This record gives sequence, C-alpha cells and structure tokens, in this order.
Amino acid sequence: MVFKTVLKFGVIGLTCFMLAIIGGVNMVSFAQTEVNFEDNLVGIWQGKLEVPGVSLRIVFNITKDAEGKLTATMDSPDQRVKDIPVEEVTFKDGILHLEVKSAGGFFEGKVQENFLSIEGELNQAGQSLPLMLERVEEIARINRPQEPKKPYPYKEEEVTYENRNAGITLAGTLTFPFEKGPFPAVLLITGSGAQDRNETAANHKPFLVWADYLTRLGIAVLRVDDRGVGGSTGDFLQATSEDFAGDVLAGIEYLKSRKEIDPRQIGLIGHSEGAIIAPMVAAQSPDVAFIVMMGGMGLTGEEILYLQSALILKVNGVSDELITKSRALQESIYTVLKIEKDDAVAAEELHKIIENAKLELSDEEREKILFGAFIEPPIKLIPWYRYFLTNDPKTALAKVKCPVLAINGEKDLQALPKESLQSIEEALIAGGNKDYTVKELPDLNHLFQTAQTGAPSEYSQIEETIAPEALDLVGKWILDRTGE
Repeated sequence: MVFKTVLKFGVIGLTCFMLAIIGGVNMVSFAQTEVNFEDNLVGIWQGKLEVPGVSLRIVFNITKDAEGKLTATMDSPDQRVKDIPVEEVTFKDGILHLEVKSAGGFFEGKVQENFLSIEGELNQAGQSLPLMLERVEEIARINRPQEPKKPYPYKEEEVTYENRNAGITLAGTLTFPFEKGPFPAVLLITGSGAQDRNETAANHKPFLVWADYLTRLGIAVLRVDDRGVGGSTGDFLQATSEDFAGDVLAGIEYLKSRKEIDPRQIGLIGHSEGAIIAPMVAAQSPDVAFIVMMGGMGLTGEEILYLQSALILKVNGVSDELITKSRALQESIYTVLKIEKDDAVAAEELHKIIENAKLELSDEEREKILFGAFIEPPIKLIPWYRYFLTNDPKTALAKVKCPVLAINGEKDLQALPKESLQSIEEALIAGGNKDYTVKELPDLNHLFQTAQTGAPSEYSQIEETIAPEALDLVGKWILDRTGE
C-alpha cells in the first residue's frame, strides 16, 4: 500500500502534512523600518520538509492587500494541495510568523538580511521539523514524462453508475479504442486511503498511465474515484475493504452493460489494498475473467504493518532500539482496535496511549517514529483498520479459480515481496488454481518505479511513474488471456 500522508498511497497512511516544532529563533537587527522590509517579503517562498520516509515541498505565497497588510496562502505541491489560508501573518524584529489555523500549525523563522531565505521551523500538534524557505520566481514543474497528453488515440468518456446496495454513486473514466468492439476490459482498484481515479500520489498518476498504456493495446479501462472522493458519493471514513469490494462488483455490472465491452473478458487490476480486494471480488463473482495483483499481500494487515514499519524506519536510519519501541506502540494501538468494538471508546483509549507515549519518549524519538503514521489514521479510520488488521487475504485467494498474475517490486518496503508472494502462491496452490503467475520484479518499489532504496521518500523524486517492464509484463499477460 501506499503512503497516504495526507499522502494516500499506502497502508500505513502517514499524516505528515506539516510535522514540525518551533524552536527558539534568534533575533536580528535591521537598519530600516519593519514597514519597508515588509515589501521585501512579498513573493513565493519554497522549502522542503524532510520527514523520515517522506520529503514534501512547502510553499508560502506572500502578498499585500489593498490596505498594505501582509497576507499569505500555503501550498503543499507534492500533496496537490493549494491555497490553504494563512490566517495570521506577522513580521517583527526580523521574525516572520505564519499561522495556519486550519491545519493546526504555524511557521516561524528568521529572515536573512538579503531577503533571499528564511530559516525557521514548522510546528503542528506539538511536532516539529526545521524548514528553510528560499525565495523563488515560480514553483518548479515536476517532470512526469509518462503522463499522456491529449488528444488521445482512443475514446475517453466520463461515466457514473450506482452501487444500489450501498446507496451511492460512483464516478470514473472509461477509455476504449476507436475501433469497433467489443473489447476486453479491466477495472482498476486503488490502494488504501481516499484515492481519486488516477490513484494520485507523490505527484504521480499511476492509474492514468496504466489506463493509457492498456487502452493503446486494445483493452478498455475503467478507473474510478473511491466512494466519498471526487465525483463519487458515500462516506469513505466508514468504509472497509469489504465495502470497496461491493463498489468493484457494481463496476463490473456497469461494464457488462456497455456494448463496447465483451462481458466474458472483464478483469480486475488491483494495486496495494486493491490487490487484496481483487481476489475478494473474484471469489464472489463468476464474471471476473482474470485478476492482476500489483504490490499485493498474502499476510494479515497486522503482520504487514509490523514488517512494513520496521523496514521503512530502518531504511531511514532509525535505531533498532527505537524500532522496538515503535513496535510496542503499534501493538498497544492494534490491540485496542481489535478488541474494543465501540468507536468512541476505542478513540479515547487510543488518545490515552498517545499521551502516555509522548511522556515516555523524547521529542527526537517521537519525530522519528512518526506518531501520525500509527495513531491519527486509526482514530479517523477505525472501521477500516479493524477490518484490515484481522483480514487474511489467503482466505479469498484460495477460492479464486480465474487466471491470476501477482507481481511485487523487489524494493517494495510496503508489501514485502518475498513474504507476500510466497503466501499468495501457497494460497493459490491450496485452492487448486491452474493458471497463476507470481513474479518479483528487480529494482522496483511499491509504485513499480525503478528505485534506489524503495523508501517512500523517493516516490515523488523519481520521474518515472511506472517502469516499462511492469507495463509490458501486465499488458502481454492480459492479451495472452483474452486472445487479443
């Protein structure tokens, strides 16, 4: 799964939107008046917030209103968030203070005398990180060479359909060739967290790239906003993987209703959590012709989260002693989630665990093990976490009879390729599946990018969205199964 910080690309869901604390800032003496200096603050200020496992650009846009008062907005480009109001802007004795009340945080820093940089710290909910802002003329565009540009050499249609059992409307994009059909089709299933139809994460749009590649091969592709996201209705926070499986079943029924689609050749491609949901659906519906599991898991969510967090912390230089403390904190949290069935009581118990941990750990330790990674999402997504922790993917996998392709990247730190692929294969064998392919792809991470370490902090820094070998493998495998 992919990290969902407010980044949604993964299982552990980091909330590292603004993690930092304001330390003491030295005063500086200026020869001119503050009023004159305020004019020099107008412009675009960009910095990089380095959190273990994640690197995020933070941008403040400072202007002056008609009355000459400083105003500002904040952007987080790597999370595709713009124009967050900065409710309070003050500049006194060379110190700039930017209050972002809607995010529960603030930045404070010392303005250098040349007005080209501001050295300070960003604070949110008692957590802190240093942040150096530098003046820039414009925000650099991130190169994403694989993202397709219009006009496309195929048809693209905005669609909606109903999940009548859940009483919600799902919105997505259907792409299919110009030629006369019917065509084989795939429905793309996103990873964990509130995902849009492109599975947008780390300034990448993986599902846009997958849809473009497969449609050019003659395969129709349906990609859909998660319930409660974009054009889809429903409550994402109260949904579990089982609910999302119901949404996929509704998507299959929709594809069967389209004259352009061959109803006998409808497959599923699931990424991360989506690779858990695809077998759940295939085990229920004879209409699923094949499934592709990308970055999937064959272990329970609890097992995956323990392994995943330890690997990510280790690759970011965290000591074994602190990893052990992090594991103990996780165990306490997951025990509450598994045992306490009342959401309000569970939230209160989690709050107590958090407060006790804050007292026992130093500021540096709290920063490194990222409280937001393990605590905030469970409180907000208690139903999802309860289901995810205890669900065993092998149960559904053993019931899947259609062809299965399971691929994981060698450097995937979130889905643990060796452990996951071995469990997936064992479950398929136990269920008597006659057509399955299990493959570990060298040098690829959880997003199937060519990576150095596989750490989530690399995702946004890599220009490649999907490695060509992954695209080629999946495309050829589907064509072999559909006879195209």
